[in-house]
Amino acid sequence: MARVRGGFTTGRRHKKILKQARGYRGARSRRVRAAKEQVLHSLRYATEHRKTKKRDFRKLWIQRINAAARLNGISYSRFIYGLKQAGIELDRKVLAEMAMHDEATFAAIAEQAKAHL
Repeated sequence: MARVRGGFTTGRRHKKILKQARGYRGARSRRVRAAKEQVLHSLRYATEHRKTKKRDFRKLWIQRINAAARLNGISYSRFIYGLKQAGIELDRKVLAEMAMHDEATFAAIAEQAKAHL
């Protein structure tokens, strides 16, 4: 069987990998084999971290709400339960933003939550 030189196809494939590997350090941005390995790992990490980012933000919002709720004399779990009882449907992202930037409104909401316990 005749030898096949895959110059054009291989070159395009290598170029695609090296383009994705721009910004990596050392051989990982220059050598195709090292770059390919790093690109595959990076894509895997990116997929994984898109999922964990959602969890991390929810944790952060809960911590902020808890801190603000305790300043208003109520624990996080009782605060959330009080909101449910009061029929206040604000998500944690909005509550955390309020806790940081608009303390007066958060305090008013906390009072409503306390009243419905």
